[in-house]
Amino acid sequence: MIDALRSHARALGERLGPRLADLADEEQAAREALGGLADAGFLGWTVPERDGGASTQGMVAAGQVCVRALCALRDELAWHSGMLDVMLVMQGLGSHAIALGGSERLRREVLPGVASGDAIAAFALTEPGAGSSLGDVATRAERRGDGWVLDGHKTLISNAPIARFFTVLARTGADKGRGLSMFFVPSDAWGLDVQRFEVLAPHPIGDVVFRSCEIPGEFLLGQEGRGLDLALATLGRFRTSVAAAANGFARRALDESRRHLQERHQGGKPLARHQALRFDLAEMDVRLRAAQLLVDEAAERVDDGADATAEVARAKLFATESAGWICDRAVQLHGGLGVKKGSVAERLYREVRALRIYEGTSEIQKSILARVLLGD
Repeated sequence: MIDALRSHARALGERLGPRLADLADEEQAAREALGGLADAGFLGWTVPERDGGASTQGMVAAGQVCVRALCALRDELAWHSGMLDVMLVMQGLGSHAIALGGSERLRREVLPGVASGDAIAAFALTEPGAGSSLGDVATRAERRGDGWVLDGHKTLISNAPIARFFTVLARTGADKGRGLSMFFVPSDAWGLDVQRFEVLAPHPIGDVVFRSCEIPGEFLLGQEGRGLDLALATLGRFRTSVAAAANGFARRALDESRRHLQERHQGGKPLARHQALRFDLAEMDVRLRAAQLLVDEAAERVDDGADATAEVARAKLFATESAGWICDRAVQLHGGLGVKKGSVAERLYREVRALRIYEGTSEIQKSILARVLLGD
């Protein structure tokens, strides 16, 4: 099954990746990417089988998505297109809290649309004053009659300009841990405003501002005060796939570098005959292979339902840092062509950078590993 997914993802990437790279309008590119993913049936892998997602053939527990499948898809899609990769994973990140904590009715009404691509999801955690430390979330949700009213400011929210709905972490109490709750918020809710901006690797992203934003009481996900648990469970499920995407970018950088060194001549011989450059290529290969093995280990352990805290942190840390190094070396090996706007090496260099930040920075992964190793 996993090999078949890779093969189908490769076919989609070969067909759609070049077109997406040429589109200047990032929202148009995002919608076309989502449409391609939906037509290929890949969005079903971001939603549990129970809620209208793809059949996992018993690979994971009911109500969960298959991390091994997500990793295979992201690895292959990222090789071809960063937009295909981000549009796939955001459907899962933005909706998984509903799968974990939503009522049966809400799951039935929302999640099949996520799997079909009709409903675009967004995950609203980060704030100007709360990034890695979710305990510092300041957006507030207060009870008003039978509903809730949200006030606050979220930032760096992928899919914000095109989302049909948001899953939002907001403060409902004073306690840093148990004072947070998770909510389903439709994008057309009164009092919700989206402000677009641009980042290094273009994709739809922006701020989400809540000003007395009213939602019904049944849009609370899970129990009041347990929203942090839902947020961390979502991140824990999808974090390994970030490492897989990093491997896809790194693999493309290695392939492009190998081709360039074989085709480009200097001093009467191919660049591939220069020992120093051959050494770079060898180290790129070793780092990539080590990262792939760490991802395989983490994904299998998560799918098995075991405690994978250390394995996931290792995979995310090593794969994203290694991909950054590999893509940097690819730019160096390409020389001036590596910094030319529009070249593959230049695009990879931009696209891979954010992976060391989102869904837990490299420093956070080191902190997690240190706690495990020291038994804190």
